[in-house]
Amino acid sequence: MKDVKLYLIHIGECIADIDAYTAGGKAAFIASKMVQDAVVRRLQVLAESTLRLPDELKAAHSEIDWQQIRGFRNVLVHDYLKVDVEVVWSIVQRDLPPLKTAVEAMLAELDE
Repeated sequence: MKDVKLYLIHIGECIADIDAYTAGGKAAFIASKMVQDAVVRRLQVLAESTLRLPDELKAAHSEIDWQQIRGFRNVLVHDYLKVDVEVVWSIVQRDLPPLKTAVEAMLAELDE
């Protein structure tokens, strides 16, 4: 379970980095290619880490669409020319907060 915990911590760190990178809001995100690149890279790393989580742990947190994360990771890695910054912003705003909550819950469960 040690590796699982490390992956969860890493996912949480990726989310914290993305939160910091996007603290300036949507306009700053859209205006900065560097911020966009940083966010996309952290999303890619985050998604890769979710692939390392055990299926039973993910099944226990079905409020997260793990398959969608996997699919988005594939776009980021293999079809990167189709990445839309508006979609990335939407993911940051809509999908990361519940993922952060789920990761925190999983870490707490592992500590019990």
